[in-house]
Amino acid sequence: MSLDVTLQTDPGAISTDPIQEARRQIEICNACRYCEGFCSVFPAITRDKVFASGDITQLANLCHNCRGCYYACQYTAPHEFDLNLPRALAAARVDSWERFAWPGGLARLFQSRGEALAVAMVMGFALMFLIIAALPGEGAGFYAWLGHSAMVAIFLPAFLLPLAAIAIGLRKYWREVGGQRISVADVKEALLSAAQLRNLSGGQGQGCNFEKAEAFSDARRHCHQAVMYGFLLCFAATSAGTVLHYVFAMPAPYGFWSLPKLLGVPGGILLVIGCAGLLVLRAKADPDLGAPGRASGERGFIWLLGLTGLSGLLLYALGGTALTGVMLALHLGSVLALFLLTPYSKMAHGFYRLAALIREAQDARARG
Repeated sequence: MSLDVTLQTDPGAISTDPIQEARRQIEICNACRYCEGFCSVFPAITRDKVFASGDITQLANLCHNCRGCYYACQYTAPHEFDLNLPRALAAARVDSWERFAWPGGLARLFQSRGEALAVAMVMGFALMFLIIAALPGEGAGFYAWLGHSAMVAIFLPAFLLPLAAIAIGLRKYWREVGGQRISVADVKEALLSAAQLRNLSGGQGQGCNFEKAEAFSDARRHCHQAVMYGFLLCFAATSAGTVLHYVFAMPAPYGFWSLPKLLGVPGGILLVIGCAGLLVLRAKADPDLGAPGRASGERGFIWLLGLTGLSGLLLYALGGTALTGVMLALHLGSVLALFLLTPYSKMAHGFYRLAALIREAQDARARG
């Protein structure tokens, strides 16, 4: 297939600005359209001829970095167009998260120094909890090490403040991409797509090319599903424990056949399996197709999420032994670090991707 080189963009004018470079490549892709059926990004591209900065941000957050378009493209290096759309969209996507993060600068710090920052925070918080645990407790089980009132005083602000920061970032995102009033139908379509991780199949149901280059694999999709549903089960377990404590006056500890344990144990297992799988797949993948300079942040987030699940399982297994205090401190340190880093780590991508899917549902419905 030949491509008319009289494009509005100069294929040789490669920009260091992530939005500009993504725009250059998207305009070339829009002229070619070979990948039109690959995923939701390409049908969205074909709806426009001119792309504002908000359009680029929306397209970047729709992209799941499955990399199928790169391996199918005839205009990658050494062609003069030098297309690498997965990398360009990844750079624009991370740029949007960093621009929208509040307070500013923290996301860029974590993305570039994620592993070191995660380790420092987990160890620092674990030490803090060990010191607190040396004080007299106020209950049975884990509350003998850390009283319920102290736990609430620490974790309630650590849960609510990051949510407020994410809400501020999402508001900025929604304004930039030109989002409209959200309907139930938009949310339903977005949640269905997110639940199925539809675009991680490359849009064609045959898997993606993330770790196997020109071969197809569903491994990344399955690992993401394990992480997503594992996290949701763990969150549901915590919510169930909260309801049991405050509504039914049934404080922890809970037995294995209780709802918190029946939800939390499978959730922790799925988290550990999913995170381990993602780390293995990342080691096999081509680093030149991801966001430049952000590998440490991505690995740090996966390690932190996996450690949260693993430490929770070990805490349950070792409960009542001499290691209970240490494991409790490590687990709570991991959870606290995960909460506080949520707006600045790749954890935020779940919120932005859902917003992008809602915006895509709006756009598709408006254009018929």
